[in-house]
Amino acid sequence: MLEKENTRLQSIKQIINNRSIDVPAGSLRITSTGKYVQFMHCTDENNNRKSQGKYIKRENLSLAKQLAQKAYDQRVQKLVDRRIKQLDKLTKEYDDNEIEEIYNNLHSVRKTLIKPVEIPWGHRLADWKNTPYTGKEFGPGIPEIYTKKGERVRSKSEKILADTFFDMGIEYKYECPLKLKNFGVVYPDFTFLRKRDGKEIYWEHDGRMDDPEYAEKAVRKINSYIANGIFPGEKLIISYETSGVVLNDRVIKMLIEKYIT
Repeated sequence: MLEKENTRLQSIKQIINNRSIDVPAGSLRITSTGKYVQFMHCTDENNNRKSQGKYIKRENLSLAKQLAQKAYDQRVQKLVDRRIKQLDKLTKEYDDNEIEEIYNNLHSVRKTLIKPVEIPWGHRLADWKNTPYTGKEFGPGIPEIYTKKGERVRSKSEKILADTFFDMGIEYKYECPLKLKNFGVVYPDFTFLRKRDGKEIYWEHDGRMDDPEYAEKAVRKINSYIANGIFPGEKLIISYETSGVVLNDRVIKMLIEKYIT
């Protein structure tokens, strides 16, 4: 999060730097009498103009806009530079796992005597992984396809996904049941426990989206996730295929990097 904020601020700084080229000298003073507003261009030409300014005519309104933009950008730049400096210092010191490491570095006997303020990630993941569940049954006529992990899946695309997770060392549950209000029990293709926030993340692969009946069911299912507060791009990942557009391993890895790791 610190790095993401730093990137945002650096982007803002670049925008301001690009806009600071060829800006007019001086500053803008705005005066008003009743309903009339006047723009004054204040410069260092003489003391009077520096304090009072020279009237900016209506046909030269672009000058007033440039001066107003300049003043705004200068204030933003000052704030951004201060925040970047603060973030740089904090980022150098900060470690996402620093509290967990205090516990991990303790002697094994001492660990038995205390209760950590946060359960170490390895323990949480193991508890999550070892919680038993009953997946969806395989009906007759479904091809037998097995992953590198040795579990049976329903399609070659699901095997590609599962094998990618396995190769990247990402723990998952296949077709772990999830109850959705006003819809019933669904079986997400894959379920993950995300380390960055400790939330369960669901992955649905819709592999026959050029089949109207299949697509309608898929849309209905996605809407049921949304109705239960599970939104695509947050806790729900969706990948698609048609007979003409197959699953892309590059897209898979991009989705993993964005939403899981």
